[in-house]
Amino acid sequence: MGDLTLTTFDWVPEMPRGFVRDLRVRWALEEAALPYRVASAPFGERGAAHFAHQPFGQVPWLTDGDISIFESGAILLHLGERSDRLMPSDPRGRSEATEWVFAALNSVEMPALPWTMFKFTGSDDGSPAAKFVNDFLKLRLKHMETVLAAREWLAGSFSVADILMSDVLRVVDRFDGLSDSPACRAYVARATARPAFVKARADQMAHFAAADRAR
Repeated sequence: MGDLTLTTFDWVPEMPRGFVRDLRVRWALEEAALPYRVASAPFGERGAAHFAHQPFGQVPWLTDGDISIFESGAILLHLGERSDRLMPSDPRGRSEATEWVFAALNSVEMPALPWTMFKFTGSDDGSPAAKFVNDFLKLRLKHMETVLAAREWLAGSFSVADILMSDVLRVVDRFDGLSDSPACRAYVARATARPAFVKARADQMAHFAAADRAR
């Protein structure tokens, strides 16, 4: 394994700050106490070098020596292989954490993302599409409420699964979407109270604030 470099945008507008997905990777790196540096890719001009690392022109990506990894879930699973602070050490626990990584990205983020887009854009107008997404999210939250009412963390100890799931739910909570899901809301509060999250978020905000001063 080589040196770790996390690449994010050099600047983003105000609204997504604190929610850009490099935060998930920063959080994992801080939890694991793995040394890393942060590099920037232009938010405006996304050239061939950017697409070579991230084929959709998004962020983040992580380089580990001569390995380049995109998609936050894949990056966190990779980091989980590097630190037992991020994944349980026993096979059953690792399997459970992996299940919940995919559940966060597929079962919960699938309705959460369009729901938050309706909220971001102010287009939650009661249309059939908005109602469908709202009902879909409520159903997923109902299931998560049952799960989280019975456990502190998804796979026994805190893991990359909790970084992903709590970050997905954190965006929903930003728009008060967890008002009827107290166990989900308490879970997000537990996760975001962790010092590694607090530092990761502060570092992301400082990164973009420095870009404001340089513009």
